[in-house]
Amino acid sequence: MADNSRHSEWRERYERAQKRDVDFVTQSSTPVEPLYTPADREDGSHDTHLGQPGFYPFTRGIHPTMYRGRLWTMRQFAGFGTAADTNRRFKFLLSRGTTGLSVAFDFPTLMGYDSDHPRSEGEVGRCGVAISSLADMETMFDGIPLDQVSTSMTINGPAAMLFCFYVAAAERQGVDIASVRGTVQNDILKEYMAQHAWVFPVEPALKLIIDMFEWASEHTPLWNTISISGYHIREAGATAVQELAFTLADGFEYVQRGVARGLDVDAFAPRLSFFWDVHNDIFEEVAKMRAARRIWARHLRDQYGAKDPRSLMMRFHCQTAGVSLTAQQPMNNVVRVAYQALAAVLGGTQSLHTNSLDETYALPTEEAVQLALRTQQILAFETGVPNVIDPLGGSYYVEALTDRMEREAEALFAEIEKLGGVVRGIEDGWFQRQIAQSALRHQHEVEQQRRFIVGMNEFVNESEPELGILRVSDEANAIQQRRLAELKARRDAAQVERCLVALREAAAHDDNVIPTMLDCARAYCTLFEIRHALEEVYGAYREPVFF
Repeated sequence: MADNSRHSEWRERYERAQKRDVDFVTQSSTPVEPLYTPADREDGSHDTHLGQPGFYPFTRGIHPTMYRGRLWTMRQFAGFGTAADTNRRFKFLLSRGTTGLSVAFDFPTLMGYDSDHPRSEGEVGRCGVAISSLADMETMFDGIPLDQVSTSMTINGPAAMLFCFYVAAAERQGVDIASVRGTVQNDILKEYMAQHAWVFPVEPALKLIIDMFEWASEHTPLWNTISISGYHIREAGATAVQELAFTLADGFEYVQRGVARGLDVDAFAPRLSFFWDVHNDIFEEVAKMRAARRIWARHLRDQYGAKDPRSLMMRFHCQTAGVSLTAQQPMNNVVRVAYQALAAVLGGTQSLHTNSLDETYALPTEEAVQLALRTQQILAFETGVPNVIDPLGGSYYVEALTDRMEREAEALFAEIEKLGGVVRGIEDGWFQRQIAQSALRHQHEVEQQRRFIVGMNEFVNESEPELGILRVSDEANAIQQRRLAELKARRDAAQVERCLVALREAAAHDDNVIPTMLDCARAYCTLFEIRHALEEVYGAYREPVFF
């Protein structure tokens, strides 16, 4: 009774007191109470909602030791110019202490075009590395043993092709492909929703993903065949809850497709991974990750019948929020990234990329990317944050917010189900409209100064100092075109044609195309040649007009 009386007295004082004229909401505009108590928990049951680290429902982390056993992988996103340029950047990062590689591809590669294709003109090597064949992949990893490094590749529409280039490059190094470790993003559903780097229509694109699940579970058992990505959904303007729900809905769709193929869920689910965007609201981001683990574990166990604990464990990579960086006062981005990295670690990430301060202008310089890496290293070795597992666990606010995000995500799952599922929602433009409306609302709040962005719409400087940026030379385009011409002149043209014919036939007969695609990679067929062979069977995706 005494506690209730004191709470009532505090509430009365609080209501009478003057408060700042701001909206007390999360980054996603969710209203926040001034104080949280045990009464704000949906259910006080420790076992149901929390449990212990490494045990169902994994709210507190997927490993019993978490960072006391092993720190997260410090995986800096890198890639620009030619494969040789990127190889030098990778070696620079490895020499500075990065513990995993992450490949950024240029836009032609993301769309399945070779560097010498007319549609690639002016874009070769600009926003990432140009990879047009196995020869480029070999150069990019020259001197980097693929059985000793974990590699992530951010590629979706032509993901299977780049995966085959990577596997073939490992073979050329004499590496047992069963030992290669890493992740290929390969999440085509969020491309249709948000990022728009697609190649094929929805159904054949999904079929390619399940082909990879099936093939990799036998041949590359340590490779993550998909990174189900909320990052690009959030960057397009979604709220934290929408990122959570839409990403998990995509994940469930992939699981359903695998099961429909006849695969045992426990044969492929342990190699599914996730990718979250981390924004400035520390508590909302932590709650998102904790809710995500709990929802995934429950649905995989109860809805899909997974029995292997590894199938229930949501492993994920995080990246600090690119969209939160500002061109104005770019040094402020160092602070934003540090806080976002803190949120990722408090949320229990397995892997982390920290953005560089200059990425609103261009690809990062060596100095900027080293500072971004040092941000992770200071967090890991100087702050004490990794010493305690789930240090925010039990916080009245964090637990209440975790419960709330879980409830709101489940409500969105029900709405998606009512629409007819994820694919129908994409085809009808429902996801695209939801994300666009959230982006518009956020922009409106910024323009009305109901949401402050330091250095951009508040605390503005009249002038900004010059910032040295990385400029990718036009020479990358000339080098790539020359390399491709030389490759086509020296490879076995008859073998190339036989492999492409076999690939088309496998696609036409609805066979698993990964074995024949891998043969194409080994024969030095180019990226666009493989894309074109499949396009002749599958067709190309054309986005309907929704707005």
